[in-house]
Amino acid sequence: MRLYWFKLLGVLTALVLAVVFYGQYYVWLVARNSIQRTVAKPESLDKDLIGHLQFYGSHEDQKKSSTAKLRNIILMKEDEPLACPSSLQLRAKEDSLYKTLFNFDIPLLMWDSHMTESNWRVLSKRPVPYGWKDLPREDVSSTLKLLNDSANQMMFEFKPPQSCVRCAVVGNGGILNGSRKGKEIDEHDYVFRQNGAITKGFEEDVGTKTSFYGFTVNTMKNSLIAYEADGFLSTPKGEAIQYIFIPSDLRDYVMLRSAIMGVPVPTGTDKGDMPSLYFGPETSPKKFKLLHPEFLLYTRDRFLPSEILNTEYARLYMPSTGGLMLLSALHSCDQVSAYGFITRSYNLYSDHYYEKKKQTLEFYANHDLLMEMKLWEMLHKKGIMKLYQRGQDNDKEGKT
Repeated sequence: MRLYWFKLLGVLTALVLAVVFYGQYYVWLVARNSIQRTVAKPESLDKDLIGHLQFYGSHEDQKKSSTAKLRNIILMKEDEPLACPSSLQLRAKEDSLYKTLFNFDIPLLMWDSHMTESNWRVLSKRPVPYGWKDLPREDVSSTLKLLNDSANQMMFEFKPPQSCVRCAVVGNGGILNGSRKGKEIDEHDYVFRQNGAITKGFEEDVGTKTSFYGFTVNTMKNSLIAYEADGFLSTPKGEAIQYIFIPSDLRDYVMLRSAIMGVPVPTGTDKGDMPSLYFGPETSPKKFKLLHPEFLLYTRDRFLPSEILNTEYARLYMPSTGGLMLLSALHSCDQVSAYGFITRSYNLYSDHYYEKKKQTLEFYANHDLLMEMKLWEMLHKKGIMKLYQRGQDNDKEGKT
């Protein structure tokens, strides 16, 4: 009798263990098949994102990890909570117009992995700033090869303790003179400035903090000449400042390469220049970022397709430096406030906030500032960003 009960207990134990092991196997099998189905059907992803991964995935390392990238992106979209519930990305995706214009997966910055055969075939057919046409391949390749640090691949290496990254983009418009917005600007996590960014003597209106300084070599050097009398004697420098190159010409690639290497510019318009005069003595790649030509084309065609493109001046046209910095922030930050940008009451203020005598804002064929004005105003109305305006702007809103 005792033997019978021992046998029965053994059978029951075997059955329980079998059920447990089968259950664990079934859970593992379902999970594996779920991942396989997800990866095998990437058409469920945003098509622009897939196109981005395919276009920029020709580098050997990217090829090897493409499946993992797709899986991680899908799982992140489905499972992970948003770090910033009030992110401008959410507002843009909820808007009937801007959800079709914004592509937050567009490549914003360019670094060494982007120098591939497929990229060269595409970008060498487009003129600068939207590509590499007529640029010596060696100059482009040798520059990108030096952008090999993680800091070159993302706008912010370290996010602030808060869940939302707050950015101020400070233009140089005369509307800031007497604004007393300096303290408010400096309270942002990051501050973008560009070209003739004078702060000394105007701290109360424009603040003192600079996280990123954006420019083309042409606009930077022209600013040092044109605004010297107003007090722009040097570009912003400091350990915490990073420099954003806009690749509008060959000289931008050559200057960037020389800055990282810490050597004089060897050839071209800026031959003999010491980059340390503009960016300080540090030569680490961490100090520098380079906007991607694909991002420049995207901003022009989706947000600022000016009528100038249909005129004899089409080859000169591109979004303004300030416009590109603002659009870069909109694709990097959770919350963006713009100060010193053109508004409807621009004729009431001087061209720049630091001019001692009022200078009328002049319009040139290389930018469409009125179109940019309307874009900033609409993004402000939609709550995607905040645009600093004065009373007259609100009075005129929608009337012109």
